[in-house]
Amino acid sequence: MLRQIEGSRAVAESVALCRPEVICAYPISPQTHIVEGLGELVKSGTLAPCEFINVESEFAAMSVAIGASAAGARSYTATASQGLLFMAEAVYNASGLGLPIVMTVANRAIGAPINIWNDHSDSMSQRDCGWIQLFAAHNQEALDLHIQAFKLGEELSMPVMVCMDGFILTHAYERVDMPTQAQVDGFLPPYEPRQVLDVNEPVSIGAMVGPEAFMEVRYLAHAKQLLALDRIPQIAAEFEQRFGRNTGGLVRGYHLDDAETVVVALGSVLGTLRETVEELRAQSGLKIGVLGITSFRPFPLAAVRAALQGAQRVVVLEKSFSVGLGGVVSTDVRLALSGLSLRGYTVVAGLGGRAITRASLARMLHEAAADKLPPLSFLDLDVRIVERQLQREAATRRSGPIAENLLRDLGTVASKVS
Repeated sequence: MLRQIEGSRAVAESVALCRPEVICAYPISPQTHIVEGLGELVKSGTLAPCEFINVESEFAAMSVAIGASAAGARSYTATASQGLLFMAEAVYNASGLGLPIVMTVANRAIGAPINIWNDHSDSMSQRDCGWIQLFAAHNQEALDLHIQAFKLGEELSMPVMVCMDGFILTHAYERVDMPTQAQVDGFLPPYEPRQVLDVNEPVSIGAMVGPEAFMEVRYLAHAKQLLALDRIPQIAAEFEQRFGRNTGGLVRGYHLDDAETVVVALGSVLGTLRETVEELRAQSGLKIGVLGITSFRPFPLAAVRAALQGAQRVVVLEKSFSVGLGGVVSTDVRLALSGLSLRGYTVVAGLGGRAITRASLARMLHEAAADKLPPLSFLDLDVRIVERQLQREAATRRSGPIAENLLRDLGTVASKVS
């Protein structure tokens, strides 16, 4: 059924259609509306049987999800930013134990300084934790990926993050096609755990593992990620056949057939990129394409290579970066393209919620098509205030707090948090 609805509410209702039995909730912007919506559905009896557990922290949320999943319950939680960092130890435990928890990450910048706006630094910080990471480009995709995430995680017995851009998607009202309960029931079978704590058949879950087997345990998680590379597109195809919507599988290309320059990105910026590319093709005749990556972990090396091998140059647009090195996604893309003669560029953009405009993208893509981009650049970076701070630090030992100095140089003041 077509509905105009907030992204968070769409995700809440799609999760409810998957019949979770335990939902662990701790509020942190911008994911709060998701668990609030689920709380309302549980309280009204619309989602039943389901236990909605208010916990005291994000660490507790993941810990409760681990306990619930180990006891045989379909489990769900959501978080963002500092909350994901706070639960990091338990996040690793969930994947190490092979528990198919589904978690929404409403992507948000990591402080300090404190910032509640969108970028991908939170999810990227956990890219090696053993969870599958799926990135949604828009709210319909976010809704659909959650339904697929439960099926994928439970088949492989591993946890899945569905990442959606905070505020840009979570708080945006868009038209989505909400499936019926019967449709979801026909696609997602009842949860049958591969391991379960049962007082009648007691077992240990999470026992100490020494050097004799720890490498094998870790490799098993890798082997399951490799299995997911096959299963993700299969499940996407099954979903399309049943629901009539293509969610892209591992990657999704746009204008790749004749593209000389291809921009690679994740998340909601793909919509702005596609609009910009259409304008550039119509106005300038530039042969530019877009490759959206849905599955960041496991990273689809073969699919990315196949999609990009006909291009002359690749621009990876990042909403996060590795301080002291450069691009995060770029490193994986570069590995996928090993041995191919392609010119590669990394452009970091949108950090802390900075707007990524079509004008800035068009200017950057013109430079890329002319091979005038540096290997690593930062879209709309104000280098002057950075240089001013470096000069300040070189001139005096007690140069003051960094963020406040930069804001003062910009003629603004720090936001107060009450």
